[in-house]
Amino acid sequence: MSQWSWVLLACAAAFATKFAGFLVPPHWLDAPRARAAAMALTVGLLASLTAVNTFANGQALAFDARVAALLAAAAALALRAPFLLVVVIGAAAAAVVRLLL
Repeated sequence: MSQWSWVLLACAAAFATKFAGFLVPPHWLDAPRARAAAMALTVGLLASLTAVNTFANGQALAFDARVAALLAAAAALALRAPFLLVVVIGAAAAAVVRLLL
């Protein structure tokens, strides 16, 4: 199979998965266990995406300005800063670390 065939197959699978979600009866989704599972999956996926984007550089671990940005943003979140300020603080921390290194 060519690369484009795989891409089209992946698109079809994603569409079929999304369409299957519409076929689930609404009362199944309103169950407390389903809501708890959806919340846990959302938080887990976001945390894993953040970790991969922060610590991965291809196939190797990387400890660079992204780690400082994440730590600064986490500190700003802990201090209950508005989200836009959290982003600016993270970007500023990354810029300072890159300037120093």
